[in-house]
Amino acid sequence: MSSTTIEAGTTSLLRFATAGSVDDGKSTLVGRLLHDSKAVLADQLEAVEHASRSRGAAAPDLALLTDGLRAEREQGITIDVAYRYFATPRRRFVLADTPGHVQYTRNMVTGASTAELAVVLVDARNGVVEQTRRHAAVAALLRVPHVVLAVNKMDLVDYAEPAFATIAEEFGRYASSLGVPDVTAVPVSALAGDNVVEPSAHMDWYGGPTVLEHLETVPVIADPSGEPARFPVQYVIRPQTAEHPDYRGYAGQIASGVLRVGEQVTVLPSGRTSTVTAIDALGQAVDVAWAPQSVTVRLADDLDVSRGDLIAPAAAAPAPTQDVEATVCHVADRPLRPGDRVLLKHTTRTVKAIVKAVPSRLALDDLSQHTDPGELAANDIGRVVLRTAEPLALDAYADSRRTGSFLLIDPADGTTLTAGMAGTAFGAGPVAPGCPGAP
Repeated sequence: MSSTTIEAGTTSLLRFATAGSVDDGKSTLVGRLLHDSKAVLADQLEAVEHASRSRGAAAPDLALLTDGLRAEREQGITIDVAYRYFATPRRRFVLADTPGHVQYTRNMVTGASTAELAVVLVDARNGVVEQTRRHAAVAALLRVPHVVLAVNKMDLVDYAEPAFATIAEEFGRYASSLGVPDVTAVPVSALAGDNVVEPSAHMDWYGGPTVLEHLETVPVIADPSGEPARFPVQYVIRPQTAEHPDYRGYAGQIASGVLRVGEQVTVLPSGRTSTVTAIDALGQAVDVAWAPQSVTVRLADDLDVSRGDLIAPAAAAPAPTQDVEATVCHVADRPLRPGDRVLLKHTTRTVKAIVKAVPSRLALDDLSQHTDPGELAANDIGRVVLRTAEPLALDAYADSRRTGSFLLIDPADGTTLTAGMAGTAFGAGPVAPGCPGAP
């Protein structure tokens, strides 16, 4: 499987998110990253220059490259998650610039949920503050494998090494207590461009990578054969034509692992077993397919398989369950309470469920558990116990971010209520590529 391993230095894709307290300079850092890496179109830069002049600024305000909402530009803050796509010769990037305010913590959960790296900014003058710890904890809960601590505004502390070292040491201790496996600290000035794309001439005491250099070289994905295969069925293909009278294929995207022709598999939640007889990818038959390829799988037996079913290796299939315990981040303004009836969406399957209990709520400032809170309000992270109407083939989130996550949806209007992560409680046990259990 070495041919499927993606290594640093190739044109692989890195999804990353930025986070940090209000006015730490997240949008300016992102704008500087885009500008100095030549990822800004001429008309975009012209629009930013015009907006900056209208606000009385002498130089272009690069934060406006990501703060696209009118309310954001008027207030000088980030409100929603701003996604940007750019590329360098070494790698492609999907960037999520997330808000810093406490009331927008749920937006960070959205931006970081699929991220492989989080850039957490800290103002060099203020050091690690409560919101810094909050964002580090959320990144750990979401098992983001890599964290970059960008100590920003170094120009305002005279580029002093002791100021950087103190902050890096404090954040490192906190991240270690969360179980974050990989933290890289970089001293930067987003406004002046120091150590963002180009090395700083003012900090010769720093010998590490720039932010962009680290983004280009950090490992993003391991050999997919290291995880059990999970194939959520999205669509059943039965053309029933003269050319393909008996064709029955199950189409979808491989969520994790590797599928092979000849492998014995189990269809969940029914538990029926069969053998993979063919895999079709991009109109051609292949012997092997891996995540995240979209393929059509054919089985030896005519089983009752439909959208929402999960195909997994018979030797490593998850046990279906109707009792779900999970850590969740509540994202809706309406509170989540015991007794609430919801829809639970897991991969391609949606089932009815009821909230049996809300055992605890997490205080992200000191990581303490508040037992029996009665409800979860917007932006709260806590534990829930659910009972589903039908069995689900859930993995623990610690084992698979894709098949261990789910959404709770309001059955009345279809709005998303809660992002859930099945498995162990926060702070319980070692970390694989992220941190203790979570959404």
